[in-house]
Amino acid sequence: MRFEMIRVRDLSLRLASGGRPVLILDGICLEVAAGEFVAITGPSGSGKSTLLGLIAGLDQPTTGSIEVDGVEITRLSENTLAGFRCERIGYVFQSYNLIPTLSASENVAVPLELAGRANALTQAAVLLSEVGLSRRAHHYPAQLSGGEQQRVALARAVALRPKLLLADEPTGNLDSATGAAIIELMLRLRRERGSTLLLVTHDPALAAHADRIVSLLDGRLVNGNGHAP
Repeated sequence: MRFEMIRVRDLSLRLASGGRPVLILDGICLEVAAGEFVAITGPSGSGKSTLLGLIAGLDQPTTGSIEVDGVEITRLSENTLAGFRCERIGYVFQSYNLIPTLSASENVAVPLELAGRANALTQAAVLLSEVGLSRRAHHYPAQLSGGEQQRVALARAVALRPKLLLADEPTGNLDSATGAAIIELMLRLRRERGSTLLLVTHDPALAAHADRIVSLLDGRLVNGNGHAP
C-alpha cells in the first residue's frame, strides 16, 4: 500500500489584477506518493511555481485542499504551518534565497537553529562537506559562484532531512555544466535521505530523471496523470 506524501484536491487560486479577479490555478488535483520524484513542466506563466508555493504553504489557495504527509496544511494556523514547514519540507529556490549577511555555514545552520538543534554550525559543516564546499564554509554568498550558492541552498534544504523536497527551477540560473552537477547532487541527496521530490523545471534533461512528469497550461493540468501510479 502506497502512502501519498502530497494530496491536492480541486485547488484554485484567484488574484486581483486591475480590479478584476484573474484565475491563476484552476481545479488542480494531484497526488504524489512517498518517495516519488515528480517533475512539473509547462510554459512560463502556466502556474508551476505558484502551485509549488501553495504546496509549501507559502501562500493560501482560494479554494481546495492540500495535504502534506497526512496533514491538511490549508487548515493550519500560521505559526503551526511555519513549524510544520521547517520540520518536514525543504525548499530550493531558483534564486538561491541565501541570507547575504551570513556565511555559507551560517546559512545552512539557520533551519537547524530554528529547530533547536544543538551544535548547528558543526552539523552545517558536515552538510557543506557533503556538497563539496568545506573550503567555502566561511565565505558569504556574494563571494560564491551561482553553482556554489545553489549547493549551499541544497545543503540548507536537506539539513533537517525533510520528508518532502520542493525545488523551483533549481538549475534555471546556471550554465548547462553547472546545472548538470547540481542535478546529480540533488538526486543523490534525495536518494540518501529517502525524500519525496516535487520539482518545477523547463529543462527536459532534468525532467527526464523523474518517475513521472505532469504539465500545466494556463493553470490547468493538461498532461500526465495527476495520480500516483
